[in-house]
Amino acid sequence: MKKIFVLLMIFALTLTTGCGSDKKDDNLKIVTSFYPIYLDVMNITRGVGGVEVVNLTPTQTGCLHDYQLTPEDMKILETADIFVVNGLGMEGFLDKVTEAHPNLKIINASDTPEIVPIMENGVPNPHVWTSLTYSIAQVKNILSKLSELDPERADKYRMHALEYIDELTTLRDEMQLSLTMLPNKDVVTFHEAFPYLAAEFKLNIVAVIEREPGTEPTPQELAETIEKINLLPAKIIFTEPQYSPKAAETIARETGAKIFTLDPIVTGEAKPENLLDYVDRMLENTVTLTKALQ
Repeated sequence: MKKIFVLLMIFALTLTTGCGSDKKDDNLKIVTSFYPIYLDVMNITRGVGGVEVVNLTPTQTGCLHDYQLTPEDMKILETADIFVVNGLGMEGFLDKVTEAHPNLKIINASDTPEIVPIMENGVPNPHVWTSLTYSIAQVKNILSKLSELDPERADKYRMHALEYIDELTTLRDEMQLSLTMLPNKDVVTFHEAFPYLAAEFKLNIVAVIEREPGTEPTPQELAETIEKINLLPAKIIFTEPQYSPKAAETIARETGAKIFTLDPIVTGEAKPENLLDYVDRMLENTVTLTKALQ
């Protein structure tokens, strides 16, 4: 009887102290939906003890319009405390996540009054992070919601977030100086990733080659785009590094347009040394836009 009693006490202590579990009570696992959100969360949580950040989607995954959750994704979410998403319809799989994990805390980075979505056919365009102002708003919103869920680490989160916001604010000022006075404002983009960037820096998107990436334009759509480009004084097409430039090259041959690459920063290696990847690649976009639109 004494042995049985001792075993029962050990079992009870194991339950109450969490021994034998892979997760400590004070540890926090944050999962992000895709690369731009990963960069925001990493900049807020960098170096904070007990916090793990995991990006859900593979390195090469671009915008999540048609992304399908895998069994491995669901396993990752099973162990998550918080799931941070872009929102505005970007994560079409979100209903499946909430259904499978009703107790999972979700932070919607775009759910803030500071972000006013651009509507297209009654649907919000989700690519808000391509605006520096809205990227800053997302960081502020993530900071606010994360601090509510994890108040013990809130001061550290705030310190790091403010440092990153300073980086983004400086970047926005530099881009304003470089882009707002350019003589040419008309651009043709690959897909609907850049209306927020265009609005911020007063660019005019004349045409979009593929409304949905991976969906080839119809012959009529190609003809309409070619007609619009032929009317421009400066014929410029921007492709994206994540997608095939085939349709853009066809249009360029017909119009004599020059092709440049503009990066929506939706893919990248989810690792700590890439903390300022958004800043670096936006600076590269600034150089590209300046060269193309001079």
